[in-house]
Amino acid sequence: MLVNLIRTALARLHPRAGYVILILILEKLCSGVRYRTVLCHAPKQQEKGIPMKIGFDNNKYLAMQSAHIRERISQFDNKLYLEFGGKLFDDYHASRVLPGFQPDSKLQMLLQLKDQAEIVVVISAEDIISNKMRGDYGITYDQDVLRLIDAFQGMGLFVGSVCITMYTAAPEVEAFERRLNELNIRTFRHYKIAGYPNDVTHIVSDDGYGKNDYIETERPLVVITAPGPGSGKMAVCLSQLYHEYKRGIKAGYAKFETFPIWNIPLKHPVNLAYEAATADLNDVNMIDPFHLEAYGKTAVNYNRDIEIFPVVNAMFELIAGKSPYHSPTDMGVNMAGNCITDDPVCREAACQEIVRRYYEALCDQRQGRGSEDTVYKLELLMQQAGVTPDIRPVVAAAAHMAEETGEPAMAIQLADGTMVTGKTSELMGCSAAALLNALKALSGAGGHGVHLIKQSAIEPIQTVKVKYLGSNNPRLHSDEVLVALAASANLDAKALAALRSLAALNGCQAHCSVILSPPDESTYKKLGLQLTCEPQYQTNNLYHR
Repeated sequence: MLVNLIRTALARLHPRAGYVILILILEKLCSGVRYRTVLCHAPKQQEKGIPMKIGFDNNKYLAMQSAHIRERISQFDNKLYLEFGGKLFDDYHASRVLPGFQPDSKLQMLLQLKDQAEIVVVISAEDIISNKMRGDYGITYDQDVLRLIDAFQGMGLFVGSVCITMYTAAPEVEAFERRLNELNIRTFRHYKIAGYPNDVTHIVSDDGYGKNDYIETERPLVVITAPGPGSGKMAVCLSQLYHEYKRGIKAGYAKFETFPIWNIPLKHPVNLAYEAATADLNDVNMIDPFHLEAYGKTAVNYNRDIEIFPVVNAMFELIAGKSPYHSPTDMGVNMAGNCITDDPVCREAACQEIVRRYYEALCDQRQGRGSEDTVYKLELLMQQAGVTPDIRPVVAAAAHMAEETGEPAMAIQLADGTMVTGKTSELMGCSAAALLNALKALSGAGGHGVHLIKQSAIEPIQTVKVKYLGSNNPRLHSDEVLVALAASANLDAKALAALRSLAALNGCQAHCSVILSPPDESTYKKLGLQLTCEPQYQTNNLYHR
């Protein structure tokens, strides 16, 4: 019966809401119970909420970016190796600091070029051997190669091959090669080169790049991407240029990274937010001295590209006889800076991101995953941006509720400024309470005392969780609330209206007075809430999960 109720409810929801609920149901079937919440002030009677402010023209970006890449292809022998930095189809950082930027914008741009493009996925043998993990997905880099290939092919993009860099004949590497070949995916090997990257003469020779496999490609635009940084994308591009020139093909190289944005100020909050996002990597934004010298114009780049440019330039000269670029900025093709339509909106969003990264670093440090140095750098970036945690009203709201109740509390600020809070009770965690309260506010269902979840939806889920799954925690997590609410929506118009408001949570600010549990944190992120937490646990236990 419960399954039928949920199935019927899902069919009636907003597409985004239905998708989120379906994912949560598939991941976990848990319990739910009645709740108590606190509404800071009366909500406006609305179902979908007020649209978020937009500061970036995504359609203009797609058109300009694809046109610029086509232009760059034509500058060479109709063959361009494009190094793709950052995340290709899930760039949520960019969507937060450039409101209007879609997380899959890079992918959509590539789709406009799909008849010209093929993709080569790069992975380092060292990352295969060490089982290096992607923190956001919780999977190893070799698994992510398969995920990326599936994602690209599912969108109609052509994946030509996989290149294993820094190749060594380890059992793990050879097993991965065999697996790819059994899946009819071509593999190529690139090797460690003595003296890389400084011994340019040796690198650009038959004993250097010449020993690497030549990756056979079919299309004018070859996109080089990877599961993460340090995979060897640039080296693959340059190695291919060496082999192409030996074959008489005057191929080109370009770099595509969204950040830092080269044609906005160095200390613009959007560029500072990039430094905040990479604080643990010690990336630093800099004025490109090569660009300033060549053109007399200021451009922003980051330290690693500036430091390596003389080496890359020397390689170009040995490969092609002449370098096509005068600066590392020249190598880039990013048009994002030309598509900012409301600078104050982007500045505000970027400042929020800097503070959010600060709280993230504090929590990482508290959990033993981060360092003091990262926290100090983020404090400096906040000073440069002229902001403090006070720019997040949800911080004060959550702190006030926690102090008033003596229990963990959560605050959510909706797009229209409405502040809702939730507290921890015997039956419900604060994040679940605040989530329900926010949905009530968005849908106009009412405030304190209005119950959206029916007992008939709670009991079967609760029985499974406690009796059969061995849970000792009777409190509803955020995902459990949504499952229970979906079951109630078929019979209750207010519950259905609340679920239909899920999409309006995307982009809203949230803060918790304690570190959230993984299920609650995951649910908030899936809903698109911009979450921060205080760096402390609810209990004094040594072990937390």
